[in-house]
Amino acid sequence: MQITSKFTIAVHIVIAVDYFKDSQKVTSNFLAGSVGANPVIVRNVMGDLKNAGIISISQGKSGMALARVLEDITFYDVYRAVSCVSDEGLFHFHEKPNMDCPVGRNIHKVLDEELLGVQNAMEAQMKAVKLSDIVNKTRREIANEVNSQA
Repeated sequence: MQITSKFTIAVHIVIAVDYFKDSQKVTSNFLAGSVGANPVIVRNVMGDLKNAGIISISQGKSGMALARVLEDITFYDVYRAVSCVSDEGLFHFHEKPNMDCPVGRNIHKVLDEELLGVQNAMEAQMKAVKLSDIVNKTRREIANEVNSQA
């Protein structure tokens, strides 16, 4: 199962908001061009980020800004903001295992705990990744790109 592209779009938005904050009014149309996605999709993700308190949006001159310090935003915060996983968990279990089959009767018992462990491990790793680190990596990549073109 894949986490939807809303997660990477949301991370892209946060990085772009930080990167362009001093040089460009960051709007949904501007971000849609950067992301390469439909502006409606970008606006929906922006709404999720705003509701989670990660960005602030103003209709005025400033456009969009981070509502929290980058060091305090993790992959997990973004993942939860854009609802990448339903309340039932990351792994969707098939609906009707055959209860007449010994495997079907026991598959939930043997997999549920393991799959929850996998999800918990992934989420723990996501909590360790700060957006400030991703922004710094992005800035280094941009600088390397500029230097190699010089």
